[in-house]
Amino acid sequence: MTTTTPRAAWGLILTASAILMITMAARLTTGLFLSPLNTATGLGVASISFAMAIGQFMWGASQPIFGAVADKYGAARVIVLGAVLLAGGLAATPFVSTEWGLLVTLGILSASGAGAGSFSILIGATAQRLPPERRAFASGFINAGGSFGQFVFAPLVQVLIATAGWITAMLALAATTLFTIPLAWPLRGRPPAQSGAGHGAPSSEPTLGRQVRAALRDRSYLCLHAGFFTCGFHIAFLVTHLPGEVALCGLPAGVSATALGLIGLFNIAGSLTAGALAQRWRMKWLLALMYGSRAVIIAAYLLAPKSAWTFYVFAAALGFTWLATVPPTAGLVGKLFGTRYLATLFGLTLLSHQIGGFFGAWLGGLAFVRFGDYTWMWYADIALALAASLVNLPIREAKPHAAAAAA
Repeated sequence: MTTTTPRAAWGLILTASAILMITMAARLTTGLFLSPLNTATGLGVASISFAMAIGQFMWGASQPIFGAVADKYGAARVIVLGAVLLAGGLAATPFVSTEWGLLVTLGILSASGAGAGSFSILIGATAQRLPPERRAFASGFINAGGSFGQFVFAPLVQVLIATAGWITAMLALAATTLFTIPLAWPLRGRPPAQSGAGHGAPSSEPTLGRQVRAALRDRSYLCLHAGFFTCGFHIAFLVTHLPGEVALCGLPAGVSATALGLIGLFNIAGSLTAGALAQRWRMKWLLALMYGSRAVIIAAYLLAPKSAWTFYVFAAALGFTWLATVPPTAGLVGKLFGTRYLATLFGLTLLSHQIGGFFGAWLGGLAFVRFGDYTWMWYADIALALAASLVNLPIREAKPHAAAAAA
């Protein structure tokens, strides 16, 4: 395992956090463009939602692929390639007017590019260079960077859409993503040969294929996948359709942008809290608590009067757990199998996350077309949250002090 000085460790963490801030901002603000795209192209909410749903899936499907490349050749090359794909896909979107065109630009190019600069690559690259006792905090801090991007960019993008038009806003967003290229410099170089093994890995370093096969036979790893599927369903549904829900309640578009920003703001606190608690509590308990709390929060929202403040309180409460599931999920993968192939193995859990994301974005559009609102999607959210809370409980996890002693 390669370790770093405290100063160098902070440099890696801040760099990874900044990259995720940009790529997640680009990904999590696409829902703000749904209505303008519909007005400009006339394709309909269901068709545009399907293109965005494909993007949710591709963001997840690209991460184990790019993670395997990063595990072998280093993360910097992957991040640079991702920046080119992300910027190109966003920049090309205003110039297409067909469903197939949106599938290529938003569904494949930009989503794959965002995946190349996302959680699995960034958390994997830093975890391989940090001592075990710093990894949970690092993953929480990096995750907070993505939430900060959502907090900052969602209102800015909405202001640009309102003042300069959606085309200018999307082109500006595309240009911003290119800043990840110079930020990739500290992550250059090949990963360390070995970064420690978890109890699911043999003492001698396995090949990538052998490690993946072992992981896919591990019940705890599969439970993580099941819970993360629900997380993706929740997030993609809200990112894509929260502006539509706000519009159904007769509120201005600025309410949805503010709500998305609040989700990002409160998830900064949630991510840092999750990273800190993961060093003291079993991570499966944190995951069960977060998923269970989502069911309660969504039920409370359904019962509340639909005012702007209802959306703001809802966003703040849900935001605390929004992507705070990432640090304990990545931490559990590292506990189970070590960090040598963390980018690949965590990337596979993110694939399950985004399969859920595909259904959350797509079914939300279908529900709106079929029923005229999102009521049944909210009910599905509650049921899946409760199921995810329960499915994390059987995960095998050593107590934090025992894991630290073993490391």
